[in-house]
Amino acid sequence: MIRSTVARVDLTALKSNFRAIRDFLKAASEPGILAPSDAPARHRTVAQRTPDVIAVLKANAYGHGSERVGLALEEAGATMFACADIEEGIVLRRAGVTRPILIFGALSVSDLDGLFDYSLTPTISTPSAARAVQAAAARRGVACGYHLKIDTGMHRLGFRHDNLGRTLPTLRASPNLRLEAVYTHFATADVPGHSLFEEQRTRFEQALTRIDARVLRHAANSAAVLRDSRVWYDIVRPGLLLYGIVPPPLASTIPLQPVMSLTSRVVSVKGLRPGEAVGYGARFTAAEPRTIAVVPAGYADGLDLRLERGGHVLIRGRRVPIVGAVSMDMMTVDVTHLEDVSPGDEAVIIGRQGSESWQQIDVREMAAAIGTIPYEIVCRIGARIERQYV
Repeated sequence: MIRSTVARVDLTALKSNFRAIRDFLKAASEPGILAPSDAPARHRTVAQRTPDVIAVLKANAYGHGSERVGLALEEAGATMFACADIEEGIVLRRAGVTRPILIFGALSVSDLDGLFDYSLTPTISTPSAARAVQAAAARRGVACGYHLKIDTGMHRLGFRHDNLGRTLPTLRASPNLRLEAVYTHFATADVPGHSLFEEQRTRFEQALTRIDARVLRHAANSAAVLRDSRVWYDIVRPGLLLYGIVPPPLASTIPLQPVMSLTSRVVSVKGLRPGEAVGYGARFTAAEPRTIAVVPAGYADGLDLRLERGGHVLIRGRRVPIVGAVSMDMMTVDVTHLEDVSPGDEAVIIGRQGSESWQQIDVREMAAAIGTIPYEIVCRIGARIERQYV
C-alpha cells in the first residue's frame, strides 16, 4: 500500500548536479579563468588545482534518503562522503557505500566502536574527543586517520584558532592518531557582506601555518563554493547544491536540477457558505461561497503550520492557496476558481505541474513563504512519506 503523499527522488538529476558542480570547479580552476563567475569581483582569484568534492549526506541526505543517494553519488564518481554522526555513517556502510566517510559531529560521548568496525573517518574537534579516539585506537592497536576541525568564529565545535599553541602539541603527539586534513566551518557564508566570513578565512589560513604537515584543507560549504573561490582549498563540501537547491539569497550559474518533488492527491471537495470556517481554530472564515479541497498531508509529514499564511499547492496546473490550519494529517486549499476539481486529482506541494515557470513550487519559494530556510524544508519531510526513486 502506498499513501497518497509521496516524495519522488530523481537520481538522474542528483548525478547530474554532482557532475555539474565538479565541472564548474574544474572549469573555474583552469589557468587564467576567474572563479567563481558569479562571485563579487574582489573575491575572484585564479585557481591552480581543481578541488575534490566531499558529498554531504547528513540528515538522511537532507531528507532525500541517504542509502540510495550515497550509492547513486558513488556511481557518479564521488570519492568521499560526510555525515553528522557515527550512526549515519553506519547506515551508509550497511547500504554498500565503500568510499571514505567523514563524521562531522562531536565524538566525546559516542560509542566509538563504529569508527573502527565500519572504517569511518572521525573529526577531532575537542581535546576530550582526541583522548577518547586515541584510547580506542590504542586498545585495538591501530592508527586512526582523522580530520582536525578549527573553530575560527562559529563557536560550536573545533579547537580555538587562537589557542592552538597550547592545544595542538598534545593532539599531534598522540601515537595512534594520524592527521589527514584540517577544516573549518563558516558561520556567514550565506550572508553576503558580513565581515565574519573574511575574518574566518584569515583566521583559518593563519591557523594552517601552525600545522607543520602537508595535509588536505577544506572549508567551503555550498554557499562558500558560490561565494569565494579563495576558500575552495583542496576539497569543497557541497550539501544543498547536490539536491538542486541554491542557498538563498545567493544565485548560481551552475545548471542544477531539483532532485525531490512532493505530491499528494485530493481526497475530498466541499463547499463553504459565507461565514463558515475551516480547520482547527477556525482561522479561515469564508466571506463568500468558496470551494475547498482536502489534501492528506500535514505537519506529521513535515509540512509547516505557517504554510496557511502564504503557502500554495498546484492542482490542474494552477496555484491554489492553502487556507486554514495545517493539521497533523491534512490541509485544505481554496479551489474556488478551478473547474471540476475531483478526488484523485494530483496536488503538487513541491515540484512542477506544467511547463511554465509559475507552474512550479520550489523549496526556496516555500521556505521564503514561511520565513525559514530550504534546509529545514527538505530535512523535515517525514519518515512516513515513501521515497520513490526514479
